[in-house]
Amino acid sequence: MSKSLQSLVETGTKLYLDSVAPEEVDKNLQWGAVGATSNPAIIAGIVQEGGLDSEIESLLDAGHDDAAIAWKLTDKLVREAQDKFLPIWQSTKGNAGWVSFELDPLLEDPEESFSDADRTERYVELGKQWSEGHQNRMIKVPATPAGLAALEPLAAAGVTLNVTLIFTLQQYRDARDAVWKGAQQRSNLEGFKSVYSIFISRIDVYTASEVPELSDAAQGQVGILNAKRAWAENQAFWRDLPTTLEQEMIFASTGVKTEGDKPWRYVQALAGSDIQTNPPETNEAIAENDLTFTRTVDQLPDEAVQKEIDQKVEEKPLYDQLMAEGVAKFVKPQRALLKIIAEKRAALTTK
Repeated sequence: MSKSLQSLVETGTKLYLDSVAPEEVDKNLQWGAVGATSNPAIIAGIVQEGGLDSEIESLLDAGHDDAAIAWKLTDKLVREAQDKFLPIWQSTKGNAGWVSFELDPLLEDPEESFSDADRTERYVELGKQWSEGHQNRMIKVPATPAGLAALEPLAAAGVTLNVTLIFTLQQYRDARDAVWKGAQQRSNLEGFKSVYSIFISRIDVYTASEVPELSDAAQGQVGILNAKRAWAENQAFWRDLPTTLEQEMIFASTGVKTEGDKPWRYVQALAGSDIQTNPPETNEAIAENDLTFTRTVDQLPDEAVQKEIDQKVEEKPLYDQLMAEGVAKFVKPQRALLKIIAEKRAALTTK
């Protein structure tokens, strides 16, 4: 294992990989990763490279349409990653070793004529479908109104959930409460596990653009402060409840987006707990540098900085803009994946 990544793990952070590309999974397993996640952009990139052409050709021969092929390829890549992380899931008795499978982002496409009730119903159906028969697969559901409404029935049905696209504390609270309400409807809490993915760097991109009046001390700290507050609240909520497995925060969107920032800026700021889902290039940069991490997840900015952020950053416009952007960043790659498969279909059927 890289000494730098080892020092991160030693702070208490569970290192997850934001990819299911087979070569990245293998590399990051060697670096101490104990889980992974997928999304349409990741799947589209793998398909674009051409390594799955033979599988696509077989699926075409079997008569599948583009959407079915996209989901079969996604399932295949996630299954392969699950197999590699399964020994970790077994040795930790379910506290690590998970791979997340994202449900259809097109359900949130504004161009589709779905009502929230339709979306919720479909999330529940798909969550049950794609989790069935899997030991170490988490189902990713976005913290949209329709996604939040699906959490209670999914949790009640025994589906292990990764609630994603969380930008605000209220979203986290709504998600956590719905999951816990559903979990209590199970016959027992054995195997109950949930995680909550709070996005970080996108918040700082937002404040740089939309709240430029923040001082230099506060600008760039909003995503970190938000994540640390959510982490502390999550720790307090679950502390005395009768769950045998850890119900954890995932720090997501940890890749830097501001020129000049060190690649490990967010990783360093949130070291110590619970899960960090890092892009491959972020883990690569850490592995290639001589770094020593210390626990920082429970260290908040100065009171003056917190007060300034609370006064100047309004939650509703932040939520509205980042959710719209977040949904678009899920929908667009799924559309792109379908386009890639259609192009593969055209190329392979003319050979």
